[in-house]
Amino acid sequence: MLCKALQGKEERMLISLVLGAGDNPLGHVLDRPLIGDWFSMNTLTMLLVVGLMLFVFVRVAEKIGTGPESEGNERYVTKGRLAQLLEVIILYLRDTVIRPQLGHNADKFTPFLLTLFFFVLFNNMIGLIPLLDVQHLFGALFLDNAHFAVIGGTPTGRLAVTLALASVAFILWHINGLRENGIKGWAAHFLGGAPWYLAPIMLPVEIMGTFVKPFALALRLFANMTAGHVLLAVIIGFVASSLDGLGWVLGSPIALISIIAGIAIMFLETFVAFLQAFIFMFLTTLFIAQMSHHHHDEEHGAEAYDEEHSMEDDATVPVSVV
Repeated sequence: MLCKALQGKEERMLISLVLGAGDNPLGHVLDRPLIGDWFSMNTLTMLLVVGLMLFVFVRVAEKIGTGPESEGNERYVTKGRLAQLLEVIILYLRDTVIRPQLGHNADKFTPFLLTLFFFVLFNNMIGLIPLLDVQHLFGALFLDNAHFAVIGGTPTGRLAVTLALASVAFILWHINGLRENGIKGWAAHFLGGAPWYLAPIMLPVEIMGTFVKPFALALRLFANMTAGHVLLAVIIGFVASSLDGLGWVLGSPIALISIIAGIAIMFLETFVAFLQAFIFMFLTTLFIAQMSHHHHDEEHGAEAYDEEHSMEDDATVPVSVV
């Protein structure tokens, strides 16, 4: 009854909205102000993400925490599928990424780096939920406003957000470099281990590279999330366009192909959401380590390891070498 009641542009708009595209694919990545210029849709979405993270991880912490003694050995077992999944992710990031890079500083930075990873991940994933499309449909049917929306979208698809995250990481790794090495040791990083007489060449390059790092972090995350959402909206938009331009008989095969392609892109977007969160966290960890470690310290650490671990006791050394 509803489809029969809608004609022409309204019918095309409804089909497009239901299938998650809309008339303008950029509407899925552009922010919109809600209260003046300081509070926007992305701001409200990030507040939602923060609340969701607090809700999820408080419950997960309860499931991972050691239970009462009355449970016996079961008190050490993590309860719930979600808690087990997040525990595996956290342990993997801590043991294979953070600790190998930061060494004795790992425990100090682990809370920040894990928070950074999950904040980026949750913001990436919330953009895959069609909150905007549901609000557009509601506005078109009841408010006579097909562009109605107050929450949704992908905050990490906005350059201002990714630049803010990268700036926080940039300040952190330089402050830690100053605390770990002092001003002299921190400044020595800008020579990159080269002799002092190469300073006129090395200093401009290294200083430029220092500012390129956070910009690259921000731009990579922004570009991937924006491009993926626009591509998905365009492909799904072919459904309404083909049905409208060619009719249901000729347009149905194109619409079917577009739907299948959209599903494939959705899986790819899910993978990219995890991948970009991991890359952002991994590179931040790497940059913190670069500003903390000296070549001398690495050599000293290697010598200390060799003194404490003989070749006979090292399982990674072939027996024929000993």
